[in-house]
Amino acid sequence: MSLKNATKLENNRVELEIEVDAATFEAAVNAAYKKDVKRMAVPGFRKGKAPRALIEKTYGSGIFYESAMNDVYPAALDEAIKASDYEYVEDKIDLDVVSVGPEGLVFKATITVKPEVTLRGYKSLKATKKVEAVSDEDVEDELKKLQERNARMVSVEDRAAEMGDTVTFDFEGFQDGVAFEGGKGENHALVLGSGQFIPGFEEQLVGAAVDADVEVNVTFPEEYHAAELAGKPAVFKCKVHKIEKKELPEIDDELIKDCSDFETVDEFKADAKKRLEEQRENAAQADVDEKLVEGLLKCMKADIPEAMYERAIDDRIQDFAYRLQSQGLSLELYLQYTGMDEKAFRDSFREQAEKQVKVRLTLEAIAKKEKIKPSDEELEAEYAKFAEQYGMEVDKVKAAIPATALVEDLSVSKAMDFVKEHATITEE
Repeated sequence: MSLKNATKLENNRVELEIEVDAATFEAAVNAAYKKDVKRMAVPGFRKGKAPRALIEKTYGSGIFYESAMNDVYPAALDEAIKASDYEYVEDKIDLDVVSVGPEGLVFKATITVKPEVTLRGYKSLKATKKVEAVSDEDVEDELKKLQERNARMVSVEDRAAEMGDTVTFDFEGFQDGVAFEGGKGENHALVLGSGQFIPGFEEQLVGAAVDADVEVNVTFPEEYHAAELAGKPAVFKCKVHKIEKKELPEIDDELIKDCSDFETVDEFKADAKKRLEEQRENAAQADVDEKLVEGLLKCMKADIPEAMYERAIDDRIQDFAYRLQSQGLSLELYLQYTGMDEKAFRDSFREQAEKQVKVRLTLEAIAKKEKIKPSDEELEAEYAKFAEQYGMEVDKVKAAIPATALVEDLSVSKAMDFVKEHATITEE
């Protein structure tokens, strides 16, 4: 089997002319005979016992050619694609038989391949890095968060409800004296001032005492999700059962000892400042990386096949479905719950999928142009990292992940490092 010719066509299509030699095709024809003869009836012979030559004489010399071609072309096509140095990106392949007979098989396969990428300016990208300083107030906020996490709720018996209190109550909504669907709840806990309910509701519970009956008069917003209620007045009859306030612990060394890994407030604050500085440094670097990626996309030009975008969307949907599965939910049920049709769901992934494809193509092109490849040591280190991550032996990881795939991924990663090294980063 061999590649006779590769012709570049429009729209990232390539026509491959492929030859299957006479001996290989004859073996495929003979195998087709052995498989198909079992269901062929020839006068004078029991089913499955007729000689091949007699069958070919009776039904035509090419009786087994189609079956033989179906068996032989996939391997021939794979070999031809490898020999052509093209990488095809779509399962849809157009086949056309040029010639077939005792001398062998010649066929043409038209495939969609990765596009050629034109690059410019990728060594002169610019970005501004701004790391937000950590203030004393930021550190104090971390202490307050610790304080909030360790607060306890205390029942209020000696006063009416105030903003910030948690009120537990029953409610039922009425319009023109008639209760409406979805407007009823029991033992609902509401933090007054949280904005959980529609505007004006929570304020009218301020001043209510335990066991009080309160009528709350509100008007639903014009953009309310239930069209039958939007813009209309309503009365909610409420029964208050419980009022609680949040009691915060004192911020002192005792709180720090009990609720953190530190001994004193000063130790906690020092660690909080260091942690916030690291977070903001990482955030600033991530912002720089994103700016460089955006700049990188302006450096490339390519006629990208739609099939590449669709495959990237498929990959993202598959990852999303796996995450749903881990939560005990199927993709079908998710779509039902969200009311989203399949097209809208796919479209929600398109922007990021297109960006992913463009960035990958650009970095692959840079790696190729700059001859960027991982060293043997880097490749072995990556295999060792996977082995540790998945708790497998390195040899088993190597069997599962082909070196060519890993080399390609590492080359792309190193190409991004190359872009960063050659970029001009201005710090503010």
